[in-house]
Amino acid sequence: MRALTASSELFASLTDDVVASGSETIAVPTPSTGETLHDLPRSSADDVLDAVSRARLAQLAWARAGFAERRRVLLRAHDLILERRELLLDLIQLESGKTRGQAFEEIFAAVSVTRYNALAARRVLGGRPVRSGLPTVTTGRVRFRPKGVAGVITPWNFALSLAAMDVVPALAAGCGVVQKADDQGALSILALRRAFIDAGVPAALWAVVAGPAAEVGEALTDVADYICFTGSTATGRTIAEKAGRRLVGASLELGGKNALIVLDDVDPETAAANAGHAAFSAMGQLCVSIERIYVHQKVAGPFQRALVERLRGAKLGSGLGFDADFGSLASAAQLARVQAHLDDAIAKGATVLVGGRHRPDIGPWFFEPTVLTGVTPEMRVYAEETFGAIASLYLVASDEEAVLAANASDYGLNAAVFSRSPGRARRIADALEAGSVNINEGYRGSFASVAAPMGGVKQSGLGRRNGEAGLLRFVEPVTIASVTGLLQLPRTASEYEQQAPLLMLLAQSLKALRLR
Repeated sequence: MRALTASSELFASLTDDVVASGSETIAVPTPSTGETLHDLPRSSADDVLDAVSRARLAQLAWARAGFAERRRVLLRAHDLILERRELLLDLIQLESGKTRGQAFEEIFAAVSVTRYNALAARRVLGGRPVRSGLPTVTTGRVRFRPKGVAGVITPWNFALSLAAMDVVPALAAGCGVVQKADDQGALSILALRRAFIDAGVPAALWAVVAGPAAEVGEALTDVADYICFTGSTATGRTIAEKAGRRLVGASLELGGKNALIVLDDVDPETAAANAGHAAFSAMGQLCVSIERIYVHQKVAGPFQRALVERLRGAKLGSGLGFDADFGSLASAAQLARVQAHLDDAIAKGATVLVGGRHRPDIGPWFFEPTVLTGVTPEMRVYAEETFGAIASLYLVASDEEAVLAANASDYGLNAAVFSRSPGRARRIADALEAGSVNINEGYRGSFASVAAPMGGVKQSGLGRRNGEAGLLRFVEPVTIASVTGLLQLPRTASEYEQQAPLLMLLAQSLKALRLR
């Protein structure tokens, strides 16, 4: 096994960066053994208010620094992430229990979004002239003003990459950030933050707090100028209500019950291999993981056999190297949730096609990748998000039946289509009710498309991260218009009467000239 790059001294150094004035800490375990990995300081509501106040002061200077300086700093941070990738990979694995390969996806996403936002910010957010409805009489210009301090609430499952997807565009737009880190992902976030601080981001501009959602999360959403939240639909709905009362914006990436459609023209073995990864990467603890598989009955037999063989032969492990196919569930709570969904399904008649076993012989929270058949609506696993280790397989007779079944969900975060026909796959993709659809891949195509918007429909969220939309959420557009003096606009009834024919002629001329 490769030597560990992290240490208890590093953990202590990183957690010193948490804004916490008290002495209270909580022990954070590692999924590989269940033993304590480090002690994380607990922030208070007063700590949140202090962090926001300091970030507001730092943000004023950061906004004035301009696009070129922010680009320079963010590109330097990009390079530092790459230089420190082995340490970051270790921290991700130690905190989440995922494999090295699946941790690498987080590093790649983080550097990709950092580079995109560094380079795109000026183009997307730079001031620009806009056409006036009264050419030569008035001129218009739009500028974009940073909203101030963004409150970012990040989950444990993809802590580093999701932090980058929200924090980096906020910084590129000229905002400050106060981030509430989940206990299980705090080290990864703090190590990512340190790369940005070492690159030149002012320390107060990006603050990290940790602690109970009821105190720390509530305090942050009470004062932030914009809110980014990734997590459950229930919590997201509460945050949306608060943002609405405060009249501040929010982007919410919430739950999913993501569907995969396997058409009858696929190669069964290739499709099964891709489906296994799509469902069980990070042990299914990914917002865009596949939990429902709809396979055409013509290929159901060979696809099912190939999927079972693939998953039975997969290696589970927690080593800090590229030696395991799947990792661990992240916590005892995750194990309990998966087991409860499985027990409920079996009690009501579902069949375990493969997996279905807790594996304490490997680690305390390991669970075999599990595929169920015979799943019916009265089972929890049918419509509820499991968020770990279980996927359900259904047979369909046509493309239309598959689309109807995939869309019959309260959620609409991600979906996938497997087919050898690009045209057929695109037609189905266009019919699916989801914020992203991947063709011949489960989620990584859209996850890696950092220039494209990412988010959900229906109960899977509001707003978008990534792409131009991911930058624009952190600014307020301001329209600045001025008159040229060539024509005095009407002010009195007689002036309106005199100028109305002229203005109508102008409107007709614009139409004739096809000017927008």
